[in-house]
Amino acid sequence: MTQDQSLAGKVVLVTGASRGIGYAAAKEAAARGAHVVAVARTVGGLEELDDEIQELGSTSTLVPLDLMQGDAIDRLGAAIFERWGALDGLIGNAGVLGTLSPMPHLAPEEFEKVFALNVTANFRLIRAMDLLLRQADAGRAVFVSSSSARSARPYWGLYAASKAALEALVKSYAGEMQTTSVRANVFYPGAVRTGMRATAMPGEDPETLPQPAVIAPSLIDMISPGYGENGKLFDFPTGELRGL
Repeated sequence: MTQDQSLAGKVVLVTGASRGIGYAAAKEAAARGAHVVAVARTVGGLEELDDEIQELGSTSTLVPLDLMQGDAIDRLGAAIFERWGALDGLIGNAGVLGTLSPMPHLAPEEFEKVFALNVTANFRLIRAMDLLLRQADAGRAVFVSSSSARSARPYWGLYAASKAALEALVKSYAGEMQTTSVRANVFYPGAVRTGMRATAMPGEDPETLPQPAVIAPSLIDMISPGYGENGKLFDFPTGELRGL
């Protein structure tokens, strides 16, 4: 286990924790001493994560949950309150790429599905976890976005729009938290060896990309109690920290 125990005794919720960046982030938080509330739809991936977290000497609570079911998110918030009374860290990582397509060719159902997970689910998380974050000594929330939110390249309009909307939500929430102990920020992982990346860039050599475990420490740094930035965006590939 890492010598860094900055999250010892803390409770950290990670969405999309069954694979990719969420899986690596959950492991990193556990390695720093956190009890991880791991949320994902894939039970098998969550169980593998739990095994690895136990090997690190830490603990987790597995939550098989479809984040597009807002009422289930509310129930999760209530359960966390009943068990711990507070939430120290929230990592909104779960997301979906959607169809890369000319905008006029997108099916309305596809548009709604992408916004439901990339935007609405994160709004429901903020809504359900806000009081819990405020109850913590230093509540921290970080949401995984993408440079696509600003580049909005052709055929990426749906994904780009959903991430731009997410960043607007986080920016506004961060401003509302300015006079509290809660801090809310955004993380850009860049190109990482994940299933989503492989779908988006099928001809790309995955060996040229970093593993999720490479970026996870920087993501977890942003939910550490000592991290005081608020309303900021950390771009992992460039190392740049800038305002939302």
